[in-house]
Order: sequence, then structure tokens, then C-alpha cells
Amino acid sequence: MRELPLIEAIKEAYAEELRADETVFLIGQDIRGGIFPCTDGLVEEFGEDRVVDTPISECGMYGCAFGAAQEGFRPVVDFMFGSFSYVAFAEASVTTGQYHFLHGSQIPLPITITAGVGTGGRLANDHAMSIHGTFLHQPGIKVAMPSTPYDAKGLFKAAIRDNNPVVIPWHMGLMMERGHVPEEDYIVPLGVADVKRAGSDVTVIANSLALKHALKVADNLADEISVEVIDPRTFEPLDMDTILTSLTKTNRMVVVDEDWERCGFAGTLSARIMEQGFDLLDAPVTRVTLPNMPVPGGYMEPYIAPNPEKIEAAIRQVCA
Repeated sequence: MRELPLIEAIKEAYAEELRADETVFLIGQDIRGGIFPCTDGLVEEFGEDRVVDTPISECGMYGCAFGAAQEGFRPVVDFMFGSFSYVAFAEASVTTGQYHFLHGSQIPLPITITAGVGTGGRLANDHAMSIHGTFLHQPGIKVAMPSTPYDAKGLFKAAIRDNNPVVIPWHMGLMMERGHVPEEDYIVPLGVADVKRAGSDVTVIANSLALKHALKVADNLADEISVEVIDPRTFEPLDMDTILTSLTKTNRMVVVDEDWERCGFAGTLSARIMEQGFDLLDAPVTRVTLPNMPVPGGYMEPYIAPNPEKIEAAIRQVCA
């Protein structure tokens, strides 16, 4: 069974899609030099016209990708760090999300937006903040995030092939996490959650690095509390059927997400659970998120990020 680090799985997805479709190209800052290994060496095989380095101008590089997508290309825009995408946020979120609707659903806009995100490197807010919840707020944009190398390759391939804009950040804390990645062509469909661990007492919804923490907690509590762990994989479209099926069995839910508590994915999912599954709940949905403050750098970061201790406390609280 072949294993790859998550970052190499993303690179393999890029290479396979570049070979398969001449309309696919990558664009971003320093992607030829491989600041992150997911683009390292691709320019040697595919050339400078398809691995496009840009000046430090997020609006410029996104505008280039947007225009190319209008003309039938499939650009992958790499903002390097997720928070840098906010420089071009008006175009990358509002204009992009509304484009298909405002043009009478006649013109597709196949853009893939990606970047490294997440805590763990003590990089402070300008480099560590997550972006999935903010983009999720904009209608017309699909949002996904891989938690394993297998999902990384499959989700990136699905995103590039999709005719809609897809935002797919990846967590820097999982960059070198190794896992099984098939050599053959495959995709992970957008909108399909994955039950990573079966359980009967409580359901934990977690993604990316938080999923790794949740699985560790589930193992530690196995003799005491049976924890079902679900990776949503995509936030839009969201696989509510899998989530509600699990809740039917456990009647308790904890949502773990490395986004802010206010207006984040965890709050949105909690509201949907209340609307669609209220009668299934034996306790209020509990959230483990970032507090409503900028991500601090240095030694303060571990105190605010979701971690195994906070997840275990939430599970015990909801099961009490």
C-alpha cells in the first residue's frame, strides 16, 4: 500500500490534472520555487505558461484567473497563506459566488482557490487564520477541506474538474501527515462526508487537524464513551444525511472546527441540527472552536486552538 504525505498528494493531483486537461493551469506567488512542496518542480514538466508566477498582487493574480475561467480555462489560484486571499476578497468571494447566478446559469466559472491555513506553527493571525467559514458565507461557492492524503488528492481533483468555484484550503499542521494514496485516477465527490470511526454515545464532527485530535480522543475514551467521528470533508455542499443518521444513533453532538465561534461553520451546523434534528437531541449541541479573537503568535497560540483536552471536555459535558 503506497503512502504519501498530504502535501505530496496535492502535488500529484495537480500533476495528473495538468496532464489530463490542457485548460488547467496554476497561478500564484512563488509557486515555481515551491514555497510549499505542492507545486515544487511542476514548472519543469509543464512550463511557465501553465505554472504562472505572479508579482505580489493578489487582486492581479485572481483577476487573471477569473478572466481565464470566463474563457474556458480551469485555473487553480494559490494564495500561499489563506489570509492573503482577503486582499482579493471582493472578487474572490462576492463576484465569484454571484457570477453563475447573475448570468442566468449559462456560464460556468471553474476556479479552484487554495492556500495553507491553520494553527500549530505559531505563525500568528496573518498566516494562521482559517478561511473556509468566511467563503462558506458566500452563495455560489463550494468549500472543502481535506483531512487525509487520500482525501487531499481526491478532493483537489474533484475541485479542479468542477464547473463551479471551489475553495479548498489545506491545514499546514497536516502537511507531512502520511497516508494511503492510490496511484490510479480517482476523485472524492464533493458533498459526501466520511464516518472515520463508528460509535454509539456521541457524534463528533471534525475536519482537518481537528479530526486528528478527535480520533485521538475517541481512542482514549473507548472504554468509557463510544465516540462516532465524522469528517464532513466538504462544508458546501454539506452531507446532512450522514450527520443526521449518526445523530439518530447517538443523540448527542459535538462540533469541532478551527474557525471562530461567531458566524463559523460550527454555529451554522448547530443551527441546522436544531432545525432538522431537534427531536433527536438528548443534550444541546456543543462547539469547540477558536474564541472570537485574532490568532496570537508565539506561546499563546496553543491556549486558544482546539486541542484534544478541549474536545474531551466537550464530549464529557454533552454526555453527562
